[in-house]
Amino acid sequence: MKAYKKVLSVAFTVFCLSSFLRPEAGFAQQTGVKRTDLQKHNIEAPGYETIQARIDFEPGKAVGMHSHPGEEVIYVLEGLLEYQIDGEKAVILKAGDVLFIPAGKNHSAKNVGKVKAAELATYIVKKDKPLLVFKK
Repeated sequence: MKAYKKVLSVAFTVFCLSSFLRPEAGFAQQTGVKRTDLQKHNIEAPGYETIQARIDFEPGKAVGMHSHPGEEVIYVLEGLLEYQIDGEKAVILKAGDVLFIPAGKNHSAKNVGKVKAAELATYIVKKDKPLLVFKK
């Protein structure tokens, strides 16, 4: 009976985590990159919602080229992050710096520092669409 309860407990935990992390975002597969959803709300614009998340990057780790079904507003919390937006020169941001990424624009982010880096990402996106789509 104890083994059965353990299996149920583990299965429930995996289910909750997979729902919370929105596996379509791909962060669960990114070793050294962790996304923590902080809040999600419907907004007055029909068909849109806002999602706010903290993204933590271990030194040297990155999220490859991807896009979102809406805008992303980034605030760097700590460390040094390099952002590459398709068609633009790469920029390196430090704690306190901000960046706006237009809807559907492919971009990547990489921790180029020697310590952990983190950003606060606010997405204004279409509801019921994958939050993150990796560039093929």
